[in-house]
Amino acid sequence: MARFTKNRWTSAIIPALLIHIPIGTVYCWSVFKQLIADQLHASPASVEWGFSLAIFFLGMSAAFAGPMVEKNIKKSLISMVCFVAGFAGTGVSIALGFLPGVFICYGAIMGAGLGIGYLTPVKNLMLWFADNRGLATGIAVAGFGLAKAIASPVMEYLIGSIGLVNMFYTLAVVYAIMMLVGFLLIRRPAGWVYDPATSYVSRVSILKKPVFWGIWLAFYINITCGLALISQEKDILHDVLKAFPQYAPLSPSAFAAAISGIIGLVLAVDSVLNTAGRVGFSTLSDHLKRRETVYQVIFVISIAVCLLQVCTNSIDRALLWAVLMMLFLVNAGYGGGFSTLPVLLDQHFGTKTVSTTHGLTLSAWAFAGLSGNQLASFVVTHAPDQAHRYAALIPVLIVLFIIALISVSLVKAAGKRVAVA
Repeated sequence: MARFTKNRWTSAIIPALLIHIPIGTVYCWSVFKQLIADQLHASPASVEWGFSLAIFFLGMSAAFAGPMVEKNIKKSLISMVCFVAGFAGTGVSIALGFLPGVFICYGAIMGAGLGIGYLTPVKNLMLWFADNRGLATGIAVAGFGLAKAIASPVMEYLIGSIGLVNMFYTLAVVYAIMMLVGFLLIRRPAGWVYDPATSYVSRVSILKKPVFWGIWLAFYINITCGLALISQEKDILHDVLKAFPQYAPLSPSAFAAAISGIIGLVLAVDSVLNTAGRVGFSTLSDHLKRRETVYQVIFVISIAVCLLQVCTNSIDRALLWAVLMMLFLVNAGYGGGFSTLPVLLDQHFGTKTVSTTHGLTLSAWAFAGLSGNQLASFVVTHAPDQAHRYAALIPVLIVLFIIALISVSLVKAAGKRVAVA
């Protein structure tokens, strides 16, 4: 038993963290996006497409790479090649002043590496932790959620000491080493053999099932709402803190300096709660009869905290405690949605095909990556009363969360009918 436990660490847990922590730094985009815009003399809105494309290619590469990871986990080494080449290529593009290069390298090439790398450890941990699959998937994606808290201060330090371009070069080398070690260590449990007769599943047959689309829609909305709120987080906090009496007499530059520590702390707590949500919600699913219940809990909590903002008018009245409650709990649910997804798919389609079904469902992440930020930007920009533009976003999120709750509840009802039959 001791040897088995050791193997689970060296063959599953450690490799998962070594792979997911590097690729999770995609969420550090806010650290340097303005610097890229300044250095390339481009608008922040145009530069923002680098991140949107990265998430889009993440989801689409995962959708198509599922069978490859299923058959031979070592082939997913291509994730390291794409991720590192794209990350270093972003630095080269900035040095050359070539904005399309950022879209190609950070968006397409690095994004493809993200999708394959994201899929790789998930099924493997589910095999090693057959009795606690929710916990396993929580561990698998915890590194992805924790990466922002780890890498953001490192990136800021490197940018300040060696410059933006050299930061990309330096971390590309570090990430290459981490991911290479992870791919060298990762392996399936002894005795596991890929059986095409039982492991192969037709993508078309999956796409024909209403249950798949119910899960897809709920997952898509959770990400869209999460990204919509996260993309406006700094600006919401800026407006709330600006209403505090102690900051009223400060000049814009002094105010920015005064609140930078507060915003940094909030973002760090966000990252921790995102990670806690990934482990906590998926572990909770191990103790529930139906995995869909976790998604119902996530959506009910998200609706409740958003309704709290509407009822208290918290953003306009500068009720910081209520705003933080919304940001923290929606972020935790955002992370929990990712970690609970593989075991939910396992419940409906079986473990043997989870890499394929998981990959297909991650296409929702691709489209949410394009729609989340743009939705928030559209609502805020076109709000009738610009003085209350951020408050206008919250009712939209409530409606979307309600649709997601209905969708996953229908999935749960369908699953119960199948179980009874």
